[in-house]
Amino acid sequence: MFAPVEAVSLAGYRNRWPPILRILIVEDDPLLGEGLIAALKRQGNTVDWLQDGTSAIAALRSEEFDLVLLDLGLPRQDGHAVLAAVRGAGNRVPILILTARDQVADRVRGLDLGADDYLVKPFDLSELLARVRALHRRAQGQTSNAIVHGDLRLDTAAHLCTWKGRVVELPRREFALLCCLIESAGRVLTRDAVVQRVYGWDESLESNALEVHVHHLRKKLYPELIRTIRGVGYMVEALP
Repeated sequence: MFAPVEAVSLAGYRNRWPPILRILIVEDDPLLGEGLIAALKRQGNTVDWLQDGTSAIAALRSEEFDLVLLDLGLPRQDGHAVLAAVRGAGNRVPILILTARDQVADRVRGLDLGADDYLVKPFDLSELLARVRALHRRAQGQTSNAIVHGDLRLDTAAHLCTWKGRVVELPRREFALLCCLIESAGRVLTRDAVVQRVYGWDESLESNALEVHVHHLRKKLYPELIRTIRGVGYMVEALP
């Protein structure tokens, strides 16, 4: 659970956006799970939620996530089993353990099995968000929250897009889509991969929503930025 200080309003975090991520929460406590979803989505992220270890292992084998928030005391298979299975399969997704187990031996075991960080319940939301940002920067080999592609600059901490020094206003989903494509510059992303990354499992999506967002980005920036690979998906060209 969040520490008592978490009862304060999230208004102070609205202008401190973390990177736009697809995050998997693996937590069997409904109250905590719903609270984490609300907080992380309010920061602009795409969030999916599972409540047992077996489902988490299956999801991490078949889909890509930017970060996992993992409880240890899970039904079916516990968090340690999830860690062992995920790392054993060669998946290097950043994993942050959230648990009420505060013994040193539990922390050591989790870290030795491949967890990247550890946060003991109850925790402060501001610390969780800071650790999420730090883990993503570390995974991307970045020291800041800025993504630069030629004259295009995305500041994921401020949720700000500039093109040749001019601010371009982008709604949350357009910004998330652009981050997704720019971070994968030089690679073709299938339509399904983009939809999973930007919209998640439980968000209603009209059949042409992705195409509409791509069209808006081309219009607001420049037409050649995003290439459509017919029958496959989309890509942004890598720069020299």
